[in-house]
Amino acid sequence: MAISLEKPGPEGLNEAVDALREWQSEGVAWQLHPGDLGWFWRSGAEATAAAVRIWRRDGRILAVGLLDGADLLRLTTAPGVRRDEDLARRLTEDIIEPERGVLPPGEVSVEAPKDALLHDLLPGHGWHAGEPWTPLRRDLTEPVKDPGLRIETIGPDDCHVWADVMRGAFDGSTFTPEKWRTMATGAPYADSRYLVGYDDQGDAVAAVAVWSAGQGKPGVLEPMGVHRDHRGHGHGRAITLAAAAALRELGSSSAGVNTPSSNVAAVATYESSGFQRLPEVRDLTRDAS
Repeated sequence: MAISLEKPGPEGLNEAVDALREWQSEGVAWQLHPGDLGWFWRSGAEATAAAVRIWRRDGRILAVGLLDGADLLRLTTAPGVRRDEDLARRLTEDIIEPERGVLPPGEVSVEAPKDALLHDLLPGHGWHAGEPWTPLRRDLTEPVKDPGLRIETIGPDDCHVWADVMRGAFDGSTFTPEKWRTMATGAPYADSRYLVGYDDQGDAVAAVAVWSAGQGKPGVLEPMGVHRDHRGHGHGRAITLAAAAALRELGSSSAGVNTPSSNVAAVATYESSGFQRLPEVRDLTRDAS
């Protein structure tokens, strides 16, 4: 049976989210989580659908990709087909040929599970290892200790607080309460929590979003930030502990996060919060010709 590539409309996003939920499990390399689509949903259902690619065989979804910007494809597959030759060849063809509508010409990158056969095929077409990323994981079997910071769960009525902290944490951020409310219309929202940490003066100093994939499955943090006016006081560690505790309450088996290896401070913050550093992973990159 031939493998097909499709661009789902907004009505097809729930099926992609359901597939990503099903594929999350401990001990399996992960690259794309339902929470990644949930965070992208801040741009709206139409924009999210335009960024998603789905590969099927005989009606079954085999792979899901998210164009995270114009030049990066974040891709994962069903665990049982990571080494499927037909799928790997079809993915390779669709990725390297711009007219297929997956990636444009020029310098682009692909994030894919490290055990995917795609890593063996793309180098034969001029692709090479790109930026190193550090995955980190915290087991949630045991309770998480108190973060030492007052934590509030954010909803529609106070989403402006979360938005304010995010703009203060990331240079160039344009996040607004309107984007929060748009994000809340997405399918992954039901499995998410948005937390803000307050210091002893009552200032909102740090914020995080966490995304569950369901009971007994790994959850992720995306994004986490400390307001630039309140750094250097351990608030990053505190809000990360709160995130881990929230995921445990949601039934997640573990909490995961990926950060560029060059962001040494972020890696150190996660490690101080009980996360274990896993072996580095690298994008696959094609240089501009």
